[in-house]
Amino acid sequence: MTTLTLLPDSLAVVPILVNTGAALLPAAVAALASAVALIFKPRELFRVCRAKPHVPLILLLVVLGGFGLIRWFAGGEDAPQAGRQAVVASAGTGNASQSDWTQVALQLIREESRRGRVQAETAPVVADATRAAEQSLIYRGDSTRIGYDGGGSPLDLSLDWEYHAEDFSMVISSPLPHGGRVFGASTVLDPPNTFGAVFMLDVETGERIWQVDTLPSGDDLRGFFSSPAVTADGRRLIIGQGLHDDADCELICIDTETGEIVWTVSTPIHIESSPAISGDIVVVGAGAIEVGPDRKPEGPVDGRGNPGYVFAVRISTGEELWQYQVNDPESSPAIDGDVVFIGSGVNGNAVVALRLKETDEELAEQGLDRLLWRTETPYPAVGAVTLYDDLVLIGCGNSDFVFAAPDPAGLVLALDRETGEERWRLDLPDSVLGSIAVLDGKAVAPVRSGEHEGRRTGRVVAFDLERNGELIWEHSLRRNALMLGGVSLTPSHVYALSSDGYLLVLDAETGELVEEHYANQTGRPGELGLTIGSPFVSGGRVFVGTETGGLRAYEGTVGP
Repeated sequence: MTTLTLLPDSLAVVPILVNTGAALLPAAVAALASAVALIFKPRELFRVCRAKPHVPLILLLVVLGGFGLIRWFAGGEDAPQAGRQAVVASAGTGNASQSDWTQVALQLIREESRRGRVQAETAPVVADATRAAEQSLIYRGDSTRIGYDGGGSPLDLSLDWEYHAEDFSMVISSPLPHGGRVFGASTVLDPPNTFGAVFMLDVETGERIWQVDTLPSGDDLRGFFSSPAVTADGRRLIIGQGLHDDADCELICIDTETGEIVWTVSTPIHIESSPAISGDIVVVGAGAIEVGPDRKPEGPVDGRGNPGYVFAVRISTGEELWQYQVNDPESSPAIDGDVVFIGSGVNGNAVVALRLKETDEELAEQGLDRLLWRTETPYPAVGAVTLYDDLVLIGCGNSDFVFAAPDPAGLVLALDRETGEERWRLDLPDSVLGSIAVLDGKAVAPVRSGEHEGRRTGRVVAFDLERNGELIWEHSLRRNALMLGGVSLTPSHVYALSSDGYLLVLDAETGELVEEHYANQTGRPGELGLTIGSPFVSGGRVFVGTETGGLRAYEGTVGP
């Protein structure tokens, strides 16, 4: 904060004349600091130069001009001696010849970076009146995974706003609107590395309130496949970081009021699973890194690689409460009372139910095991767990987000919540990788692909939960695109994203296409086919993450 001291009229001009250099110095240092920041972050410099070729020349001029101004003020032959002494004193100990202006610039960079992550205009997240006060928000909103929290079904959609965390970033995580804000996470692919950011935007304007892109250690965040979860009071956001080939990642807890990281819990592998919250406990899966033609896990755990595990953390303290080995748990868990349900992926092929609250020591004292039941599945179970009535629903399949199986197959499994016994299954032509949305006894699921008019293309299917999964309708894409993410389900419509970047609106009763919109950035098609997030319908808007269009909000005429 700047303090203004009023002086007598006869002296009013003196501070202006004497401190002209001091007035220019902050601007010079700020410009130099920004330039140094780019130089010390080659990835950022390369990205900026690739997007804006005129930047290198401007950067060079800024550096030369900045050094010139600082040298004039700090050490030039004509600079007043008192001015040099003042600058040296403000820089720290030592004399003028020993002052290290690079350190000053770096300190300013750190302060500027911190302010960029925590902006002054940050406001508390307001509780969402449409949800019970005690209910946390998880991937797709809650364990029904409908991606809809009221406000009608918007039609005749048009783009309202879009947000890019940085150039060339993708939003493959799914957005989560809540209390006048929308939370999201992004990924930049820069092989062999990934980089990411978590951000909170104003839901009406898309303006950034805060953005986090570094850990407290100063290391860059990894990319995000995991989607954010928010505690019932709206004060904590929790998300896992890392993509499939990333190791040494973290579960991250962020204060939603300030954008500061509250705690992290490290894992030697990655977290593509999206967290589930129950009270003061968060549960998530750390997935394996499979390598080679046999897809065995990588990592030095007893000489056989790290197969993955599920773990629980106390939100208020960041204390890890327990771990339980589950092979490749990249499924997103659901919690019902004191039980956690999660799928086991590659080398696992199962769904498991685990006790939630007890520590390992408490279970040992009671003679109990963490595992309540385990049900084998014919294929990896990587879809998010959906809960409905007394059923546990999950999608399975032998294809993944990138590679199709030679003989693709998939299914939806309905298991008894108490025993894990299979109630029924719906066989499908390929994997169900996204979440299954359930509303009023109807379920809607994405199917990676299926045969349609002589080609394989993604499809959306609806089935009746009251009739043991009897198929109601199916909609096949008109293009050779995949359906990888979950859908949003309202009473009247289904909203889905195809892998090539189209937002589809379907009639919930018939599956007929009502409208579609290209959601990637015009002129920058999604060449990787990585529009794989799930839409979220809230307050008359549709929020979607895209490969090239950033996080987008569409608005339209609101129907029932």
